[in-house]
Amino acid sequence: MIAEIAANNASQLFWVFSIGISLVLIAGMFYLLATLNLIRALIGLELLTKGVTMLIILVGAVTGHTGMAQAMAITLIIIEVVVIVVAAGILLAVYKQNQSIDIRMLRNIKG
Repeated sequence: MIAEIAANNASQLFWVFSIGISLVLIAGMFYLLATLNLIRALIGLELLTKGVTMLIILVGAVTGHTGMAQAMAITLIIIEVVVIVVAAGILLAVYKQNQSIDIRMLRNIKG
């Protein structure tokens, strides 16, 4: 009886959180694809990686492999920080060159 309730609770928890994670992933993809602003594209990339991190943690909690999920999430967060810092540095260099952060201006960069 208790095992059935626990299994039902885990199933409900999975569906509720998976809907929220899906919304975060959709918002990140929208920001990444529909914007012409490099900062918004960077925010979209951040939303996508946060959604993937939450998905890894959710799957680890549902399957019972929380240790593995935590290790993967921490590794993903470290990689994410490095990627965001490098992208922000490139964004600053583009702004310094063009005085704009519009994606359409990237076609004019040479060399």
